[in-house]
Amino acid sequence: MRTLLKRHVAPARAALMWAAGAACLAGSSGAWAHAVVGDRVFPATMAVDDPGVGDEFDFQYGHIKSPTDDGDNMNVNTASFEWDKLITSNLVFSIASAYVTQNAPNGGSAKGFDNVTLGLKYLAYSNPQHEFMASVGVNTELGGTGARAIGDSSSTITPTVYFGKGFGDLPASLGFLKPFAITGEIGPNLTTSRSSPNSLDWGTTIQYSIPYLQQQVKDLGLPQPFANLIPVVEFPMNTCTAGPCSGHTTGTINPGFIWLNRYGQLGIEAQIPVNRATGSHVGILLQAHLYFDDIFPNSVGKPLFNP
Repeated sequence: MRTLLKRHVAPARAALMWAAGAACLAGSSGAWAHAVVGDRVFPATMAVDDPGVGDEFDFQYGHIKSPTDDGDNMNVNTASFEWDKLITSNLVFSIASAYVTQNAPNGGSAKGFDNVTLGLKYLAYSNPQHEFMASVGVNTELGGTGARAIGDSSSTITPTVYFGKGFGDLPASLGFLKPFAITGEIGPNLTTSRSSPNSLDWGTTIQYSIPYLQQQVKDLGLPQPFANLIPVVEFPMNTCTAGPCSGHTTGTINPGFIWLNRYGQLGIEAQIPVNRATGSHVGILLQAHLYFDDIFPNSVGKPLFNP
């Protein structure tokens, strides 16, 4: 249940341990994941959350140069984690945080843990025939739970809607377009702070699933790692909705690749700022994501309740 990272830290959510799960993820030619509807698998994207729910653990590492209030650029490195735990097969609870290092050129450097974020997400609708699914959720950043130099003292609540749509229902004559899919999320950031205005997080992804192409359209006989690769472009955005910045949007365009199998996935993306307010330097995101409900189906990855 990843959320878009606060804009004062980086224009898109960043985090840790790109290679931490490599040993667990290697060696399978099949492709599975949590956000499954019909023949479609929506991978756990890095900056815009997928519409599914699952028992999983996400590590990311991010690096980018972000503009400061005085017009300089500071290096921002973020190592983050998120644990999602299924309460039922359709309802998941999450806890997330990040260790952030900010290196400003003229002093003002800081490091420490960001605030803790708690979340709930419910899979509300699934249509296998049309490869469509939708979820609703809420994330709450608990003010004052992080380091004073990094985390805000105020809290933020973000109710969010998530969706995903695959194009497997296109006619056979458009077979090579069937592996395409889009996902998205949108939700307001409602803050208790008097100095930080409310804003709107929104984002979309465009994906082309090579596993879907090979299994549902035409087997091209591609070898690993290409057979389990999903090229993706993410568009995580944030629009200020109050105060002097009202209407101003920051965000990045994130082209990259996700490789997945039954037990997890690895990902890499660039972060390209969309405007000067976001920055002028390209960043990077690296991901290692573990599917606990496939690795430990009878213990850690089992829902707490099975109605």
